[in-house]
Amino acid sequence: MRRPLPSIALPRLLPLSLVAVVLALTSSAYAAGESPAAGGAFDAALARGPVFAAGAAFVGGLLVSLTPCVYPMIAITVSVFGANQAKSRFQAAGLSSVFVLGIAVMFTALGVGAAVSGAIFGKFLSNPYVVGGIAIIFLGMAASMFGAFELALPSSLNNKLATVGGIGYGGAFLLGLVSALVAAPCTGPVLTGILLWIAASHRVLLGTGVMFAFALGLGLPFFLVGTFAVSLPKGGSWMMAVKWFFGVVLAIVALYFLRNVIPPLQHVARPGVPFAAVCAVMLAVAIGLAYVHVDAEKRNAKHPEWSKPTKLVSIPLGILGGFLLICWVQIPKAQLEWLSSESDGIRLAQAEHRPVIVDFGAEWCGACKELTSHTFADDQVRNEAGRFVAVRVDATDEDDPQVNAIKGKYKVVGLPTVVVLDSQGKEQARFNEFVPPERFLAAIRAVD
Repeated sequence: MRRPLPSIALPRLLPLSLVAVVLALTSSAYAAGESPAAGGAFDAALARGPVFAAGAAFVGGLLVSLTPCVYPMIAITVSVFGANQAKSRFQAAGLSSVFVLGIAVMFTALGVGAAVSGAIFGKFLSNPYVVGGIAIIFLGMAASMFGAFELALPSSLNNKLATVGGIGYGGAFLLGLVSALVAAPCTGPVLTGILLWIAASHRVLLGTGVMFAFALGLGLPFFLVGTFAVSLPKGGSWMMAVKWFFGVVLAIVALYFLRNVIPPLQHVARPGVPFAAVCAVMLAVAIGLAYVHVDAEKRNAKHPEWSKPTKLVSIPLGILGGFLLICWVQIPKAQLEWLSSESDGIRLAQAEHRPVIVDFGAEWCGACKELTSHTFADDQVRNEAGRFVAVRVDATDEDDPQVNAIKGKYKVVGLPTVVVLDSQGKEQARFNEFVPPERFLAAIRAVD
């Protein structure tokens, strides 16, 4: 019989982890000039490298494992595939690793499917009805996080699926596959955003890595319990913090989607520090009220009657404050003068013997918007790019024959794509992802 190790104080770590995630996403979004909503957080993380994107997905998976419909599965599932009956720590680690691998295989397959179908998905994201439907889905998931209803598979189906596999490595792997399906409804707050981001990026390899990292984060508590017999803390009021966080984020994501199809929502923010300060205060008050709500849910709380009113007030404040703050960050800065006609741009460049920047983007492409609001808006980039002819190709409508002809001419296979030509019309640089101003500036400075 293995001796259980001391319990990990997850409830104490959770508030710190939530604060760290919020600060990381906010700072990345501010630096990149892009919203963390709808996968923009992963675009912002990717701007700092694939490792950061994978890290963001891993943390998202770990937080999902702490939701009320995944967390209770951990101890029960581990007992089904026999990790707690293993004869050695090595065997327990092997069984637990194979189980997590099953989870990873299932979720990674979703990521690959999203990446492969990215072109079709991108076209759908330009349809206002599709965007509205996605927003409704996000609002529904947010309502579930706030307690309006439970989003999970029927308990009878869960019980049947939980018995699949049996003891042993094969059973552990099969149970991992099934557990991923059981947990899928609870992963919506993070998984849906990641899949949207992967589909828009069209990157199979990167999408595979990010989904694998997400699955590892989701499976980490299962591995710890199965390998080290870690005694997990009991569920309690701290789970309310997880649900509040995810609910607010989901609602902000929904508004961010609607912002692209409802013009008035595109002009709600006002420039200036005072507006940002008011939004920040709203968000801070919401977090404070949410803390009171969670505290009032504790056993033997002094004022349990404060839970409901503080929750009801904190939710709209948090959603509105967060959404308006994101909109403020995205207020356009000074931009390059872009031509919309590629042929006119090339003729002008040839007549004046000037180099060319051709930027391919779309309304549904988060990284494209980051390039616009962050890299191309940088003062040094704008000054250096002034000697270029700048052409922007809107590839939102993927059925447009003229757009497809231009994409074929430049061999564009995904978005974003930025092609830099010298004054002789020869390609000197190509970027297929978000690049920070410093890197882009160095590239165009080397072009004659």
